[in-house]
Amino acid sequence: MSLRIVFMGTPDFAVPTLAEIVGQGHEVVAVYTRAPAKRGRGLAEQPSPVHAMADRFGFPVFTPRTLRDPEAIETFRSLEADVAVVVAYGMILPQEVLDAPAIGCLNLHASLLPRWRGAAPIQRAVMAGDAETGVAVMKMEAGLDTGPVGMLERVAIGPDETAGELHDRLSRLGADLMARALAALSRGALGFVPQPEEGVAYASKITNEEARIDWSWPAKKVHDHVRGLSPFPGAFVLADLGRGAERLKVLRTAVAGGAGDPGTLLDDELTVACGEGAVRLLQVQRAGKGVVTAADFLNGVSLHKGAVLSASADDGKPD
Repeated sequence: MSLRIVFMGTPDFAVPTLAEIVGQGHEVVAVYTRAPAKRGRGLAEQPSPVHAMADRFGFPVFTPRTLRDPEAIETFRSLEADVAVVVAYGMILPQEVLDAPAIGCLNLHASLLPRWRGAAPIQRAVMAGDAETGVAVMKMEAGLDTGPVGMLERVAIGPDETAGELHDRLSRLGADLMARALAALSRGALGFVPQPEEGVAYASKITNEEARIDWSWPAKKVHDHVRGLSPFPGAFVLADLGRGAERLKVLRTAVAGGAGDPGTLLDDELTVACGEGAVRLLQVQRAGKGVVTAADFLNGVSLHKGAVLSASADDGKPD
């Protein structure tokens, strides 16, 4: 049995789920997404990835600034959906909206709930050095990712896997999981289990200053920090590359041997001493430049063994 579905999502992560829902033959009665945002060098307004996908399918698209005013709530109710599917929509749904679909609202969340509730579950899992994560289909309620879970799929996180790579895997896995959940829901066979009270962790948004690398950490923690913030926003250090202190993003590293004062280059190949052990920088990016390998980067700057990549909070503020 096909379902009448309102789809609510915004970024690339949500696109495979919308495509999977269409492929399963469900009736998408409307798509809700964030309003077009100014992007690119010309700061032209561009629709979200979900908006662009919805336009290709010819679905009605709504981009309300809020869902809390009576008119927006009534518009949502008038769609008479069986269920709303929410994937990284980016707006809080008031109780009136949560209650509007006949069956409720299902959310696809990229973590093993209750671990990593909140805005940045993929990045936080990698930054914390978690060995596994997953995707969960949850029935939404008023609390932050607190609803009961209908389906959950686990995956291992590779020791060198970046948040960007994991994001892409979970996006595809989540689309498949939601399709299976909707198939079970249409048969009346989708049950929900309350989340346990133990093991709750919150995945707060990544702050600009938090992205700075602290070389006093052990090498493994530095490595996890870098890959958890790659490609966005990118972990960074402040380094003098010949024009005074500038921001240098570090996008890929490897744990390496060696020891020394934290932040000191141990060789001429970008191996940096940490509080315990060392890491080798493999991919970096200067402000306004593209991502390059360590070898290509070193061809354009003068950095040698004994130089120090700054980690001190008083060495200047990030851009």
